[in-house]
Amino acid sequence: MNEHDFTAIVKSRRSANKFITGVEIEDQELNEIFNLTKFAPSAFNLQHTHYVVVKDPAVKEQIYEAAAKQYKVRTASAVILVLGKLDGHKDVATMNEGLLNLGILSKQEYDALVTDTIGFYESRGAEFMRDEAIRSASLSAMQMMLIAKDKGWDTCPMIGFDPEAMSELLHVPDNYVPAMMIAIGKEDNSSPRQRGYRKPVGEFVSYNRF
Repeated sequence: MNEHDFTAIVKSRRSANKFITGVEIEDQELNEIFNLTKFAPSAFNLQHTHYVVVKDPAVKEQIYEAAAKQYKVRTASAVILVLGKLDGHKDVATMNEGLLNLGILSKQEYDALVTDTIGFYESRGAEFMRDEAIRSASLSAMQMMLIAKDKGWDTCPMIGFDPEAMSELLHVPDNYVPAMMIAIGKEDNSSPRQRGYRKPVGEFVSYNRF
């Protein structure tokens, strides 16, 4: 893919308000998307993000109720809950064992990395950990939506849902926080709409000071 291909993907990706009904998305297709999504950045490479993909019609109907009965939930090929792990820093040892075993990190470097990372998060407290979980999940989700668009799928990030109801419905552990929900499918363009206003660069970018 060249620069112009990526520009086209960025410009063509839009939040789909409705999807073509009856379009299935195979697990293999989703796995291909997620196999590229995993390269998204996360602090200390902790990879806080977890995706819960729902394709089952009965469960989707329950999500529809928890998401203020938004039509796009019913018509989407899948609905994906994007989660951030609140205590992802506790995985630092496991995430870096491979580097230790390969000799890329010495035992001293490995131990220092583990100690420093855990100390970094725990010294900043629960609010920081929550912010970081959502931040990492959001970075991952944006990458996932661009990858999906590259593969011909349309998406819509959503915040209009009851996070507690969703967590209970999908059996989300207490140490994960919902960052957003993503509906994915093939957009129904039967009633095309104009793209919403986008600020010019001068309105949202400052240099050296605000």
